Amino acid sequence: MTAAPVLREIVRQHAEMAAFLWTVYDYHLLHPGENPDMDEERLARLIERLEAHLDGLRVAGNDGMKIAQERYDEFPEAGELFVVRMLGARQAIPVRQLDLDRVREFLTNVVRPR
Repeated sequence: MTAAPVLREIVRQHAEMAAFLWTVYDYHLLHPGENPDMDEERLARLIERLEAHLDGLRVAGNDGMKIAQERYDEFPEAGELFVVRMLGARQAIPVRQLDLDRVREFLTNVVRPR
């Protein structure tokens, strides 16, 4: 049985949305009072969406990683790097279990200046 074809445009959208959602999530955690609409339920949905986009990239296998890396190469921002790093982990780590201080330190030290 042959593998299903990878739809590059859909996988690219997964990469872009995961990067965006990480940025929104991290910003909210750093500035919790700035968006009073971001209650626990909305935050949980945001994390669920982020995890779903990461899963979509994982399902695409090597193509998912390649596309995520292409996004980072074109837009060397923290969100794009976050996605690449999450895909490079030996096993999937739930976003809520991340050590956010270490993640932020890594992202800050590695993101390429434009």
